[in-house]
Amino acid sequence: MDQLNTFLSLDIAKHPWAQTLLALGILVLAAWLVNFVLKALLLRGLNRLLGRTAYGRDAELRQYGVIERLANIAPALVLSAGIGLVPGLPVILATVVKNVANAFIILSLAMAIAAVLNIVDTLYHRRPEARQKPIKSYIQIVKIAIYVVAALLMIATLIDRSPVILLSGLGAMAAVLILVFQDTLLSLVAGIQISSTDMVRVGDWIEMPGQNADGDVIEIALHTVKVQNWDKTVTTLPIRKLVTEPFKNWRGMTESGGRRIKRAINLDQTSIRFLDAEDIERLSHIGLLETYLHGKSQELQRWNSSLGEKGRFAANTRRLTNIGTFRVYVDAYLQQHPGLHKDMTLMVRQLPPGPEGLPLELYCFTNTVAWADYERIQSDIFDHLFAILPEFGLRVFQAPTGQDMRMLTASAA
Repeated sequence: MDQLNTFLSLDIAKHPWAQTLLALGILVLAAWLVNFVLKALLLRGLNRLLGRTAYGRDAELRQYGVIERLANIAPALVLSAGIGLVPGLPVILATVVKNVANAFIILSLAMAIAAVLNIVDTLYHRRPEARQKPIKSYIQIVKIAIYVVAALLMIATLIDRSPVILLSGLGAMAAVLILVFQDTLLSLVAGIQISSTDMVRVGDWIEMPGQNADGDVIEIALHTVKVQNWDKTVTTLPIRKLVTEPFKNWRGMTESGGRRIKRAINLDQTSIRFLDAEDIERLSHIGLLETYLHGKSQELQRWNSSLGEKGRFAANTRRLTNIGTFRVYVDAYLQQHPGLHKDMTLMVRQLPPGPEGLPLELYCFTNTVAWADYERIQSDIFDHLFAILPEFGLRVFQAPTGQDMRMLTASAA
């Protein structure tokens, strides 16, 4: 055995390249062993320990792999420190390997820091105030800065120069950098404006017809804002568009607890008339009109009695109209409706008449902002009003249809 060792030592001594290859093999083996021990043994043990903590049981946080990225540094450190000890290796080659290993270490550190920032962003988004003050755009800015610094350090390491030399040249490159990153700078300024003025939050319903966006904001990032439309499609907007172009934010409606109903019934103006005694008697049996008609009839009777001889002419007297009585009925109906918000504006008004009849507009607010409930309440109200119109002798305006023309032709024949 001693003779074999002596022979090998003498043989290797005669061939320097064999010493170099042997040393390289030992170095690579050492790096592999360090990597194996870290990932196969220590990392597994650490994962088991972390599995007993809240962090280890959180799959969303573990997916970023901070520990795994840091573990990649160890074999690179072995190569960086040991390559200079390899005998017979050209200085240039040893320098290249060392510089590449150091650059890899810098990249791994940058990726680990970026993963930590992702965890911070994820944890922040679980807080209630995250909807009002998202920080994703700021996280992205920090990550960009980290990668820019890492890139400068990696380039300086690969070319074996001081990073100060590269940084000194950035002054001359400022104009180029501003040109290259102008979208990022504009987006950053827009994001700061939106955050400081509280223009948009995650979860807000915004409407921006010019960008085909109408739905909930699901993400506010550095460059873009994602809006999930009501048809479940997603519109991605440049964030600066929210500063330079008009849009509607429905947050005020959501926070108020009531959603507006603003819709008119177009009445046929030829159906408007005065009520006679029989009409008043019939309508007084409607519970919502009983008190009104009783008081109004006494008021008009006193007024007309004071006219004396002039009261013999109907044109001089005051009389109830079917449209006025219907307007009072609608107002009373809305006041007692359980689906409307009584602390917000509630009124029934006439709009200027036009070619499509006399609009009688309902202006009120539901006591819910849920879309489906809002539409149900609104439909129930107008279902009832359309159905009860004939009780007041009123008709809804409707342009003549083909059936109307056929009936007119048939009656003329």
